[in-house]
Amino acid sequence: MVDVMEMDMEQELRESTGKYITFSLDGEEYGIPIMNVREIIGMMKITPVPRTPQFVRGVINLRGKVIPVIDLRTRFGLEFKESDARTPIVVVEVYIDETKLQIGIVVDAVSEVIQVMSEDLEETPSFGVDIDTDFILGMAKIGEGIKTLLDIDKVVTSEDLVVLEKAKQNS
Repeated sequence: MVDVMEMDMEQELRESTGKYITFSLDGEEYGIPIMNVREIIGMMKITPVPRTPQFVRGVINLRGKVIPVIDLRTRFGLEFKESDARTPIVVVEVYIDETKLQIGIVVDAVSEVIQVMSEDLEETPSFGVDIDTDFILGMAKIGEGIKTLLDIDKVVTSEDLVVLEKAKQNS
């Protein structure tokens, strides 16, 4: 008998093939689907917004449009790193509860665009019941290394969206 959950996971992995922008955070490599990336910009003035979570850096004015910016290091519980002129902001489009939002994510460095084939993909390993890995699409074996592929729509939760929308409106 065929396990339905196993079939669903195989289908998800097949759907995860395609092009990814890769970037580094604290020496580790991550990737997000290129179809979610709108542009990559250099660091610019970020206006802080009071009473937002620590991972929300604030908002930027990108060609007249106010865009909330999150620090992916802080979001993932990594040590904060001061930005410099070479720190990139990746502007992505996310869909949360059918709401489309553009946000900037601060990363350490953008690496490259890679093509991920189904044979390169592995399921997210199980770390136990108390660890949330829903935001991970899978693990891509690229050369001798592994890149963690992120579901950027799930990196930012519905609760975060409310905070980001308020930050945008209060700027």
